[in-house]
This record gives sequence, C-alpha cells and structure tokens, in this order.
Amino acid sequence: MEKTSGGIGFAGLLTIVFIVLKLTDVIRWSWLWVLSPLWISLGFSLLLFLTILIVLWIKKI
Repeated sequence: MEKTSGGIGFAGLLTIVFIVLKLTDVIRWSWLWVLSPLWISLGFSLLLFLTILIVLWIKKI
C-alpha cells in the first residue's frame, strides 16, 4: 500500500473559508486580512529558512 501525504493544509483551508465568507458578505474584512493566513505561512517559512541559514553560517565560521 502506497502512502501519500500533502493536501491543502490548515492555512490553505482557512484562506478558502475566509474567501467564501468575504464573497458571501458574511465578513467585511479587507482582502489583506482575508488572505492573511497565506502571508503568515509565508512569513513563518521565510523566518525558518533564514534561521537555518544563519545557524549554518555561524557553524561555518
């Protein structure tokens, strides 16, 4: 049996929920806040990547 992983993830699902709520006028947030789960995920990934780079750079010195 082959095991696969992946999928939409929490941030993607939350973004879809926010978009649906925005388009159905349930919430009246700006698009910046509606798409904020994507920005937060991107920012966290970038922070993790930079932290790893800094640690590797320090160990090299």
